[in-house]
Order: sequence, then structure tokens, then C-alpha cells
Amino acid sequence: MTRVVRQLAVIGCGLMGGSFALALRAAGLVERVIGHSRSAASAQRALELGVIDATAATAADAAAGADVVLLAVPVASTGATLLSLREVLAADALCMDVGSTKADVAAAALQALGPQAVGFVPAHPIAGKERAGIEHADAQLYRGCRVVLTPTTLTDQGRTRRATELWTALGARVETMTPQSHDVALAAVSHLPHLLAFAFFQSVAAQPEGRRFLALAGPGFRDFTRIAAGDPALWRDVFVANREHVLRHSATFRAELQRFEAALAAGDPAVIEALIAPPSAGRATWQLGAPSPAADRESDPPSSPQAPAH
Repeated sequence: MTRVVRQLAVIGCGLMGGSFALALRAAGLVERVIGHSRSAASAQRALELGVIDATAATAADAAAGADVVLLAVPVASTGATLLSLREVLAADALCMDVGSTKADVAAAALQALGPQAVGFVPAHPIAGKERAGIEHADAQLYRGCRVVLTPTTLTDQGRTRRATELWTALGARVETMTPQSHDVALAAVSHLPHLLAFAFFQSVAAQPEGRRFLALAGPGFRDFTRIAAGDPALWRDVFVANREHVLRHSATFRAELQRFEAALAAGDPAVIEALIAPPSAGRATWQLGAPSPAADRESDPPSSPQAPAH
């Protein structure tokens, strides 16, 4: 049976952190939730909505005495946040994040926590909504989603098992891989698509007749640009942190786009159809949440930046 969390600390009372707290509550797996946000109003709103039981003035105050700590902060803030927790984290506490990049998070944890990084398990629940904020927190957000764990070189295996246990109890499907493998894959299937959606929407909206074009847009445009409504600060941090892999995948995409452009310029229907057919068939058979190929999974101890000397 999954052990009940005696005290959960949520650092960042928004969609992701709030949903984790609500999901644990719905499953009967948490006794008390303490929340902290950089915005005191967000933490207060979480308290009013019953997502948390009490607010804390600082991240350290929230984490003191907690057996599980969840960081739901921008990835660029991970290091500073963990550094502030270093003196208060319980020796046996499980600490996780929910950031969309992992190599930078793993490195930041090793730098900030040193030997205490044994208790830190970088995590990425591949779930979300277009709208952020505690008002949109949902106890069902993680049900059926994939959660990728990327232990650091110091992470205790028992803490990784505990993280797996908790996410599984919330209905998620858990995989473990190295931080680097995660970032390469997510650059292709999440980060680059967001970059393209931002750029494409702006390429239409910024034209002199952009407003008229948008007024004529239908479901296809709506579906293609849905993720362009993402939070600018969040995606700024993701793009900066994972820019090497995003740029590499962008170059691959650009080469494919150029093949299509050349076919259009030539006006050859047979070539155009031949280019469309493989992605059309591939997308028709693709299934959201399908198991990863066994060769893509990482079961060996991960290789990530080494802990700094202290």
C-alpha cells in the first residue's frame, strides 16, 4: 500500500503544485499541506480554495518538517529555491520538481544541495492546461499522464521508488531516464512544437490583414495554435535551458519544411502527395501515451553532472 504523506510542502501554488496536492487529497494520501508562493496572493487563494491547509512566509518555512516537498517553480528558479531549503530538509524527505527540462534541474540540485541531493528526484509530469493558476488546479490532472523521473547521480534509489509509488497512486504512468535523454526527446515533441506555435501564430497575426485572417480561422487553426497560449515566462525559461536540443530539432524541421517548399514551387502534385503520405499515415496510427520502446528506457544509473566539491 502507498504510504500516506504526513506533511506535504508545495512550493509554488499554481496549476501543477495545486493539482498534485488535490490529487493526493482525493486519494486519501496526505494529512496536511503547507503552501508557499512568491505571490502571497496565490498562496492565500490556495488556502481559500482548500488546496492547502496553511500558508508559509518562505519556502524554507513550508518545507520544514515535511516528508514530501514539491517544487512547482520556474526551472530557472530551481537552484535558488533548493539552496533556501538546504538547512531545513529532513534527512529522509523526498523532494521533487515538476519542471519541463531536467539536465539543468539535476545540475542545479547537485550544486545547491550537495550530499543532500540523495533525496531529490527530478520529475516531469507531462500534463497541463492552457490556463495556469491555482484556480485551474485539478485533482484529475495527472491521471493517465506520463511522468518521467530523471534521478541525479546522487539520488537514493529508495527515494526514486517512493516517487514512483506516489505518482503511480495518482494514476500516472512512470518512466525513468537520464536527464539528458529526457531533454533531447522533449525538445522534439514539446519544446519545438511550442516554439513553432508561437512563431506561426505571430506570423499570421502580425500581417497587415492579420485580424481578418484570424477571424476566418477554423478548428484546424485552433487546434494547431492551442499551445501558443502558453505562459511566456515559463516557456522563456524552457527555451533558454534546452536551447541546444531545440535548435538541433529546429534545423531538422527546417530541412523538412524546405522539401515541402521545393515541391510546392515545382507544382508537382505527385511529389507533394508523396511528401504528405508518410506523416499522414504516421499521425493516423500514433497514439497518445503509447509505451516507449524498450530501447529508449534508461534502467542503468544515470549519468549527469557530478556533485560539486564542498
